[in-house]
Amino acid sequence: MYLLAASHSGSTLTAMLLNSHPDTHTTGELKVTALGDIDRYRCSCQALIKECPFWNKVNKRMADKGYQFEIARAGTDFRGIGSNYVKRLLRPLFRGGMLEFVRDTALMLDPTWRREYPKILKKNEDLIHSVAEVSGKKVIVDSSKIGLRLKFIKRIKSIDLKVVRVNRDGRAVALTYMDPAGFADATNPELRGGGMGGDRREDMVSMQEAARRWLRSNEEADAIAASLSTDQLVQIKYEDLCADPDKILGEVFTFIGVDPDKRVKDFRSVEHHVIGNGMRLDDRSEISLDERWKERLTEEDLRIFSGIAGEKNRALGYS
Repeated sequence: MYLLAASHSGSTLTAMLLNSHPDTHTTGELKVTALGDIDRYRCSCQALIKECPFWNKVNKRMADKGYQFEIARAGTDFRGIGSNYVKRLLRPLFRGGMLEFVRDTALMLDPTWRREYPKILKKNEDLIHSVAEVSGKKVIVDSSKIGLRLKFIKRIKSIDLKVVRVNRDGRAVALTYMDPAGFADATNPELRGGGMGGDRREDMVSMQEAARRWLRSNEEADAIAASLSTDQLVQIKYEDLCADPDKILGEVFTFIGVDPDKRVKDFRSVEHHVIGNGMRLDDRSEISLDERWKERLTEEDLRIFSGIAGEKNRALGYS
């Protein structure tokens, strides 16, 4: 199962709640990028990622499949293929239809892509199966979010792909881009940045850039969603999930084919091995709607956001 969303839209919370079911296992972001100092990066179980027993078992299972593999250096991101030509072609977000045909045609002109793409696709396939084998679970949840990655993952014929798109009010998401440490990371400052601490000043952006980033992500999600069949895709709102988790999770569990009544109510009581957003390192079990944007964003912030992304926000149901 793949979680499709703009970053900081509630996908990590959704993923961890899905992990509360005995038939599902959430890995977090299997694209495995931007971990920073991998000697200090922590799994959601609080162990250093290089020392986590679960991920070391996955590493061993991948070795049995013929890989020199370490989850901290997974090499599963399609955008990591080394050619500068390829990197330029992969920079634009998924746009669907003819534009993706043009991109694929241009990519196939590059010998590096022709050589490496099948290998990375196979590595992703084997990693998904390795996680399933180690966890013993029926459904594996990849919360990588990116639409372009989903385009490639959906080509893996050995998995029955289901996609859950998570939407959140763009004004709330924009605030997380403006101040990720304060609004999109672990509550404990020492655990921010993947467990390394810090204020993440280098990640802060203006409201103009935040609104554009949110808009682009949702335009990409619209385009990739249009390529999916109705039995492959369900859409939920972060706000609805927080207001009535039993109802929304019940719908999602039914959609992915597991019994909704089997989920564990206290999702923090379940063992998690999640890579991604810092909230995975928190210990609070309460599910509460974060609407701090209503107090923190200024009238000027709201005006800028509305001018850039207001139409899309309203189209998603946010007045």
